[in-house]
Amino acid sequence: MENYFNYFTEIEEHFQKRRGSGLLLSTLDWALIETWKDAGIPLEAVLRGIEAAFERYEQRPSKTRKVNSLAYCAQEVLAASEDMKEAAVGATRSQIEGASGFGPAEIAAFLRRNATALESAQLPQGGAISAMPIAIEAAHSLRELASGIESKAQPGSQDPPPGDQGVEERGNEHLRLEDLERRLTVLEEKLFAVLLAATPDEQILAVRAEADRDLAPYRRKVPAAQIEQLHKQYVHKRLLERYSLPRLSLFYM
Repeated sequence: MENYFNYFTEIEEHFQKRRGSGLLLSTLDWALIETWKDAGIPLEAVLRGIEAAFERYEQRPSKTRKVNSLAYCAQEVLAASEDMKEAAVGATRSQIEGASGFGPAEIAAFLRRNATALESAQLPQGGAISAMPIAIEAAHSLRELASGIESKAQPGSQDPPPGDQGVEERGNEHLRLEDLERRLTVLEEKLFAVLLAATPDEQILAVRAEADRDLAPYRRKVPAAQIEQLHKQYVHKRLLERYSLPRLSLFYM
C-alpha cells in the first residue's frame, strides 16, 4: 500500500494523467475518494480501476463525451478491489505505517493551524444551538494534542524500547498515529453534528438538493451504500466550505 497520507493526491494525479488534462476534481469526486478510503479499498485497487475504466472508454467506437468524473471509474475500482481482497487484509494498518514521513513538529503545526482556524471562524447559531462552543472546545483539544506530541518527541521523554529498537519504535509511532487519527475523527464528527443542527433548514435543504442533483447521473454506476455515504460526505464538505473550516484529519496535512 502506498503512503497513507498520499491516498487522495495519488488518485487525483492518476485520474488527471489518464484523462489527459488538469481537470479539477469536484466535491463529489473528493467524497467518492473518501468513501473508498473509509471502506479500506487499497490505493493500488483504485489506480487499477481507473486504468481499467479508461481502457474500456478508449475501446468505445465513439468518444464524443469525455470522462469528467471519478464516478465513471467506480465499478472498475470495486471490481479491482474484489480481485485484491486477500492482499487488502490489514490495509488500514499498512496505510498508517506509511505515515512516518511526517515528523512531530509538522503534525503539531498542522493541529495548531486548524485550532486557529476554528477559533476565528464565524459559525451559525440556531435557536439555543451554537456551533462556536464546540469549535472552541475542538480547538482546545487540538492544542493539547499538539503539545502532547511535542513533549513525547523530546529526547529522554521515554525509555528506549528493548529488543529490536527500530521495529518497536516504528510500531509505537504507528499506533500513536492511529490513536491521533481516531481522536481527530471524533472531533470532526462532533463539529459536523453541531453544524447540521445550527445551520438554517433552508440552507441544509439547498445543499442536499445540490447533492441529489450531482449524484443523480451516478446512481446506476455506484452501489447504493456508497451513494448514501457520498451524499453524507458531500453535505459535510459543503458545510465546511460554507464556514471556511478546515478538515482535521491527518489526510489533509
